[in-house]
Amino acid sequence: MSSVSQPVSKLSATADNNRDRESLNDLISLVYDSVFDQSRWESAFVKIASYVGGTGAGLFAKDHESDHVRILGLFGIVPPLPGALLAQLCPALVRHFLGEREQPLATSDLMPFDQLTSTESYRKWAAPLGLIEFVSVVLDKSAIGAMMFGVYRNEQDGFADDDVRGRMRLLAPHLRRAMLFIRMFNRKAAEAATLADTLDGLSAGLCLVDAGGRIVHVNAAAQAILDAGDILRSVEGKLAARDAQADRTLREVFAAAGQGDEALGIKGIAVPLTGEEGERYVAHALPLTPGARQCAGFTAAAALFIRKTAPAVSARPEVIGAAFKLTPTELRVLLAIVELGSVPEVAAALGVAGTTVRTHVGRLFEKTGARRQADLVKLVTGYATPLAD
Repeated sequence: MSSVSQPVSKLSATADNNRDRESLNDLISLVYDSVFDQSRWESAFVKIASYVGGTGAGLFAKDHESDHVRILGLFGIVPPLPGALLAQLCPALVRHFLGEREQPLATSDLMPFDQLTSTESYRKWAAPLGLIEFVSVVLDKSAIGAMMFGVYRNEQDGFADDDVRGRMRLLAPHLRRAMLFIRMFNRKAAEAATLADTLDGLSAGLCLVDAGGRIVHVNAAAQAILDAGDILRSVEGKLAARDAQADRTLREVFAAAGQGDEALGIKGIAVPLTGEEGERYVAHALPLTPGARQCAGFTAAAALFIRKTAPAVSARPEVIGAAFKLTPTELRVLLAIVELGSVPEVAAALGVAGTTVRTHVGRLFEKTGARRQADLVKLVTGYATPLAD
């Protein structure tokens, strides 16, 4: 009996692993397809919750200067309370933003279950739904705030184990990458009638290439970069980096993208580039193989977004505030100006009027002696720590 049952057991386990891998590949593809067709996000998040092992999912954002949490979406569950009230009631939700980027964090890591059940948010919101745990990953952190995704688990799902955390860890880099590109597209999408107009409207350079590195499309910013020939150039129609090591890395990334999302994996999400004068850039790679990503007639295997690296300002904001006697709001505006650039973008990110931002910028000029926004950027850069995070 044992000589027969053992191979059958192994075959069954192999079949389960193959199905699980196919499910992951399909899910990753759906995530990236949703970048270009955002009506598919709800389906993607519901399927992610099912893959991880949960009844629903949520996407949240928080400003560093307050405990107010914005609910960007709840998927797969119908809350008995308004979402805004949930964010006000749930202190545990705020603590999830303290997690490391892309590293799973469960509510049970933050507080004992009996303590959770005594909170007002649990009694009024989670208990009626039968929820017992929330497993999250921080997708993005900046000088302004953070974004987080998480899956809700009920009594039948149980508390998060290593398998649940492993599945979240596999999906986290793809979710983070997708949100990065959605943010870039959304800045101009409202003003553009077609995808080509949107791409040309991006401040970042964008190159679409096939698996062999042949250039399929470039936007206006990328064309300017190629024309300058400082960090990237076109050689017989193929994209090439000036630095030999970066060039080899890009070729590997493009080839991996041609084999599918799983082949590219976490590698290749960012490639550092350095100009002849020492200016630093970063190129973010996104695989573009299946489905809706081959839109507008583009048959590319990968998209490459190129931008100058932002100054590393997060390490010493308190020193700058103390040196120039800045209020917390003035410091937030200063860091946002460095990170985002224009007054309209800062106003949108902070949720205030443009006139309010201009008023704070005027006060920053008075306190720091700066005359232009570019002077503010130089000032903050001068206070950046030389130590790695």
